[in-house]
Amino acid sequence: MNWARRVALLTLVVAVAACALPRSGPNKKEIFAGSVLNDGDAFVVSVNDRVTRATAVVPALGFSGNFVNAGALGSDTIRPGDVLGLTIYENVDDGLLVNPGQNATLLDEVQVDGAGFIFVPYAGRIRAAGNTPEAVRRIITSKLDTQTPDPQVLVRRLAGDGATVSVVGGVGAQGVYPIERPTRTLSSMIARAGGIAIEPEIAQITIVRGGQRARVWFNDLYRNPRYDIALRGGDRILVEEDTRAFTALGATGSQNRVQFRSQTISAIEAIAQVGGLSTQLADPTGVFVFRNEPEDVARAVLGRNDLQGTQRFVYVLDLTEPNGMFQARDFAIRDGDTVYVTEAPFVQWQKTLSALTGSVGAAAGVVDTASTLSQ
Repeated sequence: MNWARRVALLTLVVAVAACALPRSGPNKKEIFAGSVLNDGDAFVVSVNDRVTRATAVVPALGFSGNFVNAGALGSDTIRPGDVLGLTIYENVDDGLLVNPGQNATLLDEVQVDGAGFIFVPYAGRIRAAGNTPEAVRRIITSKLDTQTPDPQVLVRRLAGDGATVSVVGGVGAQGVYPIERPTRTLSSMIARAGGIAIEPEIAQITIVRGGQRARVWFNDLYRNPRYDIALRGGDRILVEEDTRAFTALGATGSQNRVQFRSQTISAIEAIAQVGGLSTQLADPTGVFVFRNEPEDVARAVLGRNDLQGTQRFVYVLDLTEPNGMFQARDFAIRDGDTVYVTEAPFVQWQKTLSALTGSVGAAAGVVDTASTLSQ
């Protein structure tokens, strides 16, 4: 039976060696085999200072000139739909508007029409929307002054909220708020709504004004005062978290889809966020970043002008190089990236030996059982 045992053990060794052992993904050799240089469909590029500069693309958020250059509204700006009350005083007995024996005429509930105008007898059609009550008073006075001596006019809002904005998303108190003197700018209106209720570092603010939309980082309101824009009636303010994320796979502390926790994140920070490299599995020479690069960035990275459209790239980081950690610290991760760490070569040997040891033990037990039964 010694001869039969040897044959059985040899058969198991060959079978285990031929099997594909479990692993977390492709190895370095397989990734490099997919390079364009090897008739693959991806450019495999080692990260250096030039590549880091060419790929350092950060989302550009900010307001256009139409938003930045808009002047602040007055706290009592009249809006279409508002209802005004007019009182007109005349210094003559037989005035244009007053009744005999009186010197004042009261015009209640003069509504601003959809186009923003009101009608005043003898003064005609007057633009009210966008003006303050004081500005409307001056316009009416000017119109009547040529027809009655020294008219005195009072204008007040009887109904209507004037200019309002809506604030939704990650704020303390969502709602519709009037534009008042203390809340005529973006930062003051957010404060009026209870401040932001999400992490400031990843908070983004979107303004929708008519057919225009613009977005800015919350912190930039204070870093760059020009972004603290004046509000307009009807503005919609949305406060939300940054939605960018990357995926971590392979021999890392955890494999997961990870949200950005800051405006920029480096490769070394991305690895740290998932628990770092696995000390028992990872190959520090095989850290890869998979990405689809836009045409302009792809051309800059490769120094070529013949590329058309989006290109597949695999960036290689070797943390064992003298400046490898610095390269990983400076290389920016972008939205949709896949960070993959290969297993060290010896890991597969360990798995093979473990599988062989277990298989050999099992085979030996089978042979021993067979020998016992045959006696």
